[in-house]
Amino acid sequence: MHKFLRMIDTNDMFGIDRFYWILINSFASFWFLFIISKILGKKQIAQLEFIDYAVGISLGSIAAEWAIASEQPFYYYAASMAIFFVLALLVALVGRKNTFFKRIFKGKPVTLIYEGKIISDGLKKSKIDVNDLLSMLREKGYFNPNDVAYALFETSGQLSVLPKGSQRPVVIEDIDSHTSERATLTNVLVVDGAVSKSGLREIGKSEDWLLLKLKMEDRSELKNIMLAIYDQKTQKITAHYKN
Repeated sequence: MHKFLRMIDTNDMFGIDRFYWILINSFASFWFLFIISKILGKKQIAQLEFIDYAVGISLGSIAAEWAIASEQPFYYYAASMAIFFVLALLVALVGRKNTFFKRIFKGKPVTLIYEGKIISDGLKKSKIDVNDLLSMLREKGYFNPNDVAYALFETSGQLSVLPKGSQRPVVIEDIDSHTSERATLTNVLVVDGAVSKSGLREIGKSEDWLLLKLKMEDRSELKNIMLAIYDQKTQKITAHYKN
């Protein structure tokens, strides 16, 4: 019985010691990670690029391991984080000096819309589909891709949009107080070769009407269309074909 009580006391002491060890390590890893993040800059949070994402994940994993590990000396983890910090700093410095290395490490913008046409190769390269593109355009305030002259998918994952001349933001000089025009939504009828039944229902049309408008004899021909939209204002269909 006496032996059993001693064993409990020893285990409790070990648990308390380990708790204090984790507490100290967590505090140290947190501040070390905080200092590195401050030096690397806000870009780690605001505009993550591939290399920033990889470094951020790695630093976070090492810091978490440092916080709970007691088998390895603490300076092993500090050294690992310092190495990642130096490498990230070198990549940033080299990228500023040399465009070639910057493209290797961070990539380059991909054109998704060029002169009003959706570029299918750009979508494949960016690993996004037409629905993703439409969603990003809506976030920028463009519900009709026909209003966009150029769209670039930046290395930060953001979409840069240049609207067509007629769709540029209105300034005071452009306002005509005597005229007003009701805004209308565009209806998506075809996405990646598949007919949007909800889109057809919204405009009260059938699939046969769609094929007739697109001058197609067979439904299988729709596979060549990335996106087809119907403008209620002009009552016209605009189709974007695969390259």
